[in-house]
Formats: sequence, structure tokens, C-alpha cells
Amino acid sequence: MHSSAVFLIEFGAIILSLGLLGRLAGRLKFSPIPLYLLAGLAFGEGGLLPLGASEEFVAIGAEIGVILLLLMLGLEYSASDLVGNLKTQYPAGLVDATLNALPGAAMALILGWGPVAAVVLAGVTWISSSGVIAKVLGDLGRLGNRETPVVLSILVLEDLAMAVYLPIITALLAGVGLAAGSVTLAIALGVAGLVLFLAVRYGRIISRFVSSDDPEKLLLVVLGLTLLVAGVAQQLQVSAAVGAFLVGIALSGEAAEGAHNLLSPLRDLFAAVFFVFFGLHTDPSSIPPVLLPALALAVVTAGTKIATGYWAARRAGISVKGRWRAGGTLVARGEFSIVIAGLAVSAGIEPSLGPLATAYVLILVIVGPLTARYTEPIAALLTRRFRPATAGADGAAVMPGPRTSPEDASAPVGDGTNRRS
Repeated sequence: MHSSAVFLIEFGAIILSLGLLGRLAGRLKFSPIPLYLLAGLAFGEGGLLPLGASEEFVAIGAEIGVILLLLMLGLEYSASDLVGNLKTQYPAGLVDATLNALPGAAMALILGWGPVAAVVLAGVTWISSSGVIAKVLGDLGRLGNRETPVVLSILVLEDLAMAVYLPIITALLAGVGLAAGSVTLAIALGVAGLVLFLAVRYGRIISRFVSSDDPEKLLLVVLGLTLLVAGVAQQLQVSAAVGAFLVGIALSGEAAEGAHNLLSPLRDLFAAVFFVFFGLHTDPSSIPPVLLPALALAVVTAGTKIATGYWAARRAGISVKGRWRAGGTLVARGEFSIVIAGLAVSAGIEPSLGPLATAYVLILVIVGPLTARYTEPIAALLTRRFRPATAGADGAAVMPGPRTSPEDASAPVGDGTNRRS
């Protein structure tokens, strides 16, 4: 059979499978990411139907998927939002990084993988999945809850931290020296600072230049600009994903809203291809040996994320119920954990890191929506069960009833999001 025909058949089968899996996930009301990873395991080496002709195209599509994921995330926030979050919520970001990065680093060192793998696995366990969490908040009707801005602030701080973390990882994985790595980091920080300055000072001008009433022209300009900046960033040894994220930040107003609507289907398509691509490079037989460490890491870091959200919400003056909801919502890991692990896999670092990251994400991307829904009710149940009885006016023991507070209601605060109109 002609090679082009084989390519069309293989790639068509992948896209069709992803569509059916996404529909199944929608009916079951959970994230399709674990199903996409499983599809990649099935199509990859050691799977049921290994690919041949379409693998190179899938690799390119996966890289575009990462770029679009970060671009769309940048479109969600304005530069002023990011600067404000840095000023007010940075203590929560520090607690988040400490509690959730250290378990990953410790696990890598315990397994004897070395310091580079420790830094990589620290990032895998640190970063929550913005995509999964945003979907969960919408599904549960919590976008207007009082604790939701706290959750979004932590996610924004994690995304900003990636602008520093990814160049460090890139330098470490490339094996460059301290001087070269410092130059790379300095370039990354300089570019990020410059883009934030331009976005705050001249964001409206940039957006007017990009904006167009014709959807076709807007799509081509935004997509072309994003790929161009991502390519230049990668050429400078700065992550292409960071370049795309900064492009998203620089756009605002109608340009950001229009680009978000036009690029969402492309983002979903290529992001799905990215998850498949990661699965393609993971041998299913390599997962069982690392399943126990992945499960232990998932249990520990689910607890640390809940503690992070609880502490940050308490600091913001949110009620007890809202604190538990905030903590449970942050548990899900997903696209960014896979992005970080994918960099290590491509660089040929510790062979078991990819399977461990895959198993870890599979566990928490399934558990995350469940903790978002049930952490607060379970905490309330345990509190009532173990709370000691108090004496009533007649001296009889009285069990305290459930506490109610205006803060426990899902009263909207603005629109509950940092999306720009």
C-alpha cells in the first residue's frame, strides 16, 4: 500500500479513536486525558497496534499541542492580573512549591535516579492541571464561589513559575554547564520581564494590531505569531511553550477573546495528539514495575495539594467548607506534568521516569475530579463524627449541628474567573 495511504489510515484511526474516547469521557463526566494516554499506550511500541507511517507527523502535532496549550492559558489572564497575583498571592505560591515539589524530588533520589531526574520529577508533582481544574470548576458550578479566585491565583503562579522552571530543565537536560545554564535562565527571565512590561504598557496597541473583524485573518495572525515566537524562543534555548504563554499574556480585549474562541478547537485537537504521543513513547510493560511508587507519590501529593489549597483559602479569609473545596480542587495533575516528563523522555534521562509520570498522571487525573467533589463533604462528615459533644443548658450532651455561613454559599464574586472580556 502507498505510504501516503497508510499515513491517512493510521492518522484517521487515531483521530477517530480520540473523538470516541472524548465522547465516552464526556458521558462518564471525567477528563479524557487518561483515555488519551491509554490510547497512546495502545498505539505505541509494545502496544496492540504500533504505528509506523504517521509517527513523525504525530510528533510535530504534539509539539504544536504544547504550544497551543500554553498560548490558550496565557489568553486567560491579563498582564495586570498576573502582576496583581504575584504581589498578593506569592506566599501561597511558595507554600505550593515547597509542599508539592519536594515529594517528587525525594522519590527520585530514593529510587537512585540522580539530581537531574529529581528536579524533573519535582516539577511533575508540583504543577496542577489548569485544563482539568477549569473544566471541573465549570462542571461543578463553582466558577462564582468565593474560594475559586484563590484556586486560580495558585494556578497562575504555577504557570508563571514555569517561565523560570522550563529553561532550567532545558539546560539541565541538555547537560550544559553552569555558565551556559545561567545565560539561558537570564535570557528567559529577561524575555518574560520584557513581554510583561510591554503587555502592561502597550497591550492595547498590540491587541489592536493583531485584532481583525475577519475570523480567518485573526486566526492566521495569532497562530502565525505564536509559532514564530515559540520558534525564536526555542532557538534561544528558551522553552517554546514559554514563548507561546507570553504571546497569550500580551493579547487582551477583543483580540484575546476572539483568538480564544477560534483556537479552542485546534487546542483540543493537538493537545489530544500530544497525550497520545507521550503514550506512544511509553512501553506498557514498563508501567507495572513503577506502579507502586506512582501510587505512593499520588497519595502523598494529593494530601499536600489539599493542604496547600486549605492554607491559601484560610489566608484569604474563606470559610472552612471553602478551604476544603479549594484544596480538593487542586489535586488533579495533567498536561503540564506530562509536558515536563516529555522533555526528560526526549532527552533520554532515566528510562523509568516516563512510565512513572504516566502512571502518576493517570491516577491523579482520575482522582482529581473526585477530590474536588467529595473532599469537603468527607471532611465535614469526619469533623462531625470526631467532634466532642458539648453540654446544653440543661447539662445534657448536645452534638453540634452543621455550621452554616454566608461564605459557604456559592455566591459569585464578579464572574469568578480571570478571563478577559
